[in-house]
Amino acid sequence: MSAHSATTATTAADTAAVELAIGGMTCASCAARIEKKLNRMDGVTATVNYATEKAKVTYLGADVSVEDLIATVEATGYTARPPAPPASTASPGGNSTDPAGAAAPSEDDELTSLRQRLVTAVLLAVPVIAMAMVPALQFDYWQWLSLTLTAPVVVYAAWPFHRAAWTNAKHGAATMDTLISVGTSAAFLWSLWALFFGTAGMVGMTHPFELTIARSDGAGNIYLEAAAGVTAFILAGRYFEARSKRKAGAALRALMELGAKEVRVLRDGVETTIPTAELQVGDRFVVRPGEKIATDGTVVEGSSAVDASMLTGESVPVEVTTGDTVTGATLNAGGRLVVEATRIGADTQLARMAKLVEDAQNGKASAQRLADRISAVFVPIVIALALATLGFWLGNGAGLTAAFTAAVAVLIIACPCALGLATPTALMVGTGRGAQLGILIKGPEVLETTRRADTIVLDKTGTVTTGRMTLQTTHTTHTTDTTEVLRLAGALENASEHPIAQAVATAAADATGPLPTPEDFTNVPGLGVQGIVEGHAVLVGREQLLAEWEIRLPDHLAEAKRAAEAAGRTAITVAWDGEARAVLEVADAVKDTSAEAIRRLRALGLTPILLTGDNRAVAESVAAEVGIDEVYAEVMPQDKVDVVKRLQAEGRSVAMVGDGVNDAAALAQADLGLAMGTGTDAAIEAGDLTLVRGDLNAAADAIRLSRRTLSTIRTNLFWAFAYNVGALPLAAAGLLNPMIAGAAMAFSSVFVVGNSLRLRTFKGA
Repeated sequence: MSAHSATTATTAADTAAVELAIGGMTCASCAARIEKKLNRMDGVTATVNYATEKAKVTYLGADVSVEDLIATVEATGYTARPPAPPASTASPGGNSTDPAGAAAPSEDDELTSLRQRLVTAVLLAVPVIAMAMVPALQFDYWQWLSLTLTAPVVVYAAWPFHRAAWTNAKHGAATMDTLISVGTSAAFLWSLWALFFGTAGMVGMTHPFELTIARSDGAGNIYLEAAAGVTAFILAGRYFEARSKRKAGAALRALMELGAKEVRVLRDGVETTIPTAELQVGDRFVVRPGEKIATDGTVVEGSSAVDASMLTGESVPVEVTTGDTVTGATLNAGGRLVVEATRIGADTQLARMAKLVEDAQNGKASAQRLADRISAVFVPIVIALALATLGFWLGNGAGLTAAFTAAVAVLIIACPCALGLATPTALMVGTGRGAQLGILIKGPEVLETTRRADTIVLDKTGTVTTGRMTLQTTHTTHTTDTTEVLRLAGALENASEHPIAQAVATAAADATGPLPTPEDFTNVPGLGVQGIVEGHAVLVGREQLLAEWEIRLPDHLAEAKRAAEAAGRTAITVAWDGEARAVLEVADAVKDTSAEAIRRLRALGLTPILLTGDNRAVAESVAAEVGIDEVYAEVMPQDKVDVVKRLQAEGRSVAMVGDGVNDAAALAQADLGLAMGTGTDAAIEAGDLTLVRGDLNAAADAIRLSRRTLSTIRTNLFWAFAYNVGALPLAAAGLLNPMIAGAAMAFSSVFVVGNSLRLRTFKGA
């Protein structure tokens, strides 16, 4: 069985949470049983996931210990592993141990064992099935060769089913394995009786392969092909299920493998190479061109371009310099950097992303809880139906063989393995694919909410806009060159640290190249800056600064300034040599993708609303630019929650997108919170979905992916239910041979897994 590492965390003063690795589960009924036993304990709330083989348990630390939880699981007939000690929770890359990755050796063992049993079953079952189906192959003593080939299949290959059935029987329970074990054992034991005590062992015995009931005394019929074939088919289904679970968890493992394994730390001016796991907060480490940044930190020396595409999906490298923050696992594409570690281990963005993905995969949607409840009562009902089928056919004089054939077919066709896989596989593949696209889905209940959402509230700064002041437009007099304005104004502004000044300086440097150094630079508080640049006495700032020098704006520049301020932009005046030369418009620029994202959100049936603390002119200007009709402006942070509540009171299902601390409460209040991954930790923690890319298009992708995942779950559940409901009457009527029933049952599981894996093809914008 897969063994995953477990983590524990205190969630309150008296409440703790633990994640246990569960071993020995073979179907959804097992998970339902363990969950039921754990939830019967005082102060314990547990959910058990068959797909990830984990139990997430919250419990009262004063009353219950982890040892008590493990003992309960073991008393139920399964194994449970306690949390790993803290010393072993650091993985290469300095991140918390990846549960999927930590389990890899155990999972490989499980897969290897399953593959060996499957190969054995297939190699031995094929000739048995061929001899049973083709009368021409039924030579003298063929039935004894069939017995010789079938015995290892039923005893060795099917051993996991028998072992699980026996364990469950000791605890008075029945699961899918009970059905498989009883069905194959009954077919094998019947054949033994017919061979040794009936007429089936006689020389020259033949019988045709039939799907329908044939009246006979049964003494001359053997069902070795059913025992061998069913075992082979079900093992094939289990093997492909196990492989699909590995594939579905691949995104999580890939995330954890992004991290750097070693890091060069600066100690007393000397570079020392150490494993990343040993890195401490405050350590300074060197990142050369082409190397991965070991952990989250702040650049203290050097400048470079950082390629974050593997983590965020952004294709354009980001320029960083002293004071900028960098993220672990991103690639240094340019110069040498010295970085001071600010977050290590489980606190890094990479580790938090992996934890979010894992938590989502461990949860259960309401549809999954329904499937678990059904499968928990399904097995006893099926066994009763099989006995009723046996009794009915015996009572109607169909003969023991016919009655037995129908009963075994009922047992085999009933295994609702597909039911148990319907939700977990879709959820795992969907959340894994989301992680690859920079969309982190916190939990399965989020999927239901995305389907219902009809209104999406968007924070302005950092969500619809870049959150950085940018030079938008330059208005000049007829005799002034724009390049000269930018060169002289940019040179002065470059010496100032004000965000608006930096916006002008950045635009100037981009347009004109390196900027000259000003002389006699003076910062005039509240008004602007002045100085000498290349022999010109330059003024940059408010209109009042020019007025102090008795410089007046020409009419067309004054009009441009009024229009800019009416649109909510900041207007900066520029003058030199005693004459007003230009008006610069600076504003928080709308992201290039925002207008397209709003159109896509509308296409998904969502009504966009802009919510901001900025003044109404700015808000309405941005809203008009991106195509939003409804605007709530000048809203204080604490009032954002009230706006969301008011919309909910109107009967709307509200999704909220934000990135700041001031959005956290509103994100938590909204039916669906989408946090920009470029935003604050508080916002990310409060959201249901995290959009790593910081691009509003990711919000549309997230909603599309969530809806598609939910749709896949529902399709899976429908086919799993329809299959069982439709096939059981056929089996009970004796119209299905047990081997055909086993093949069909295995196919239904493979269908569900295949349907879920289609989510891997989902493409974002």
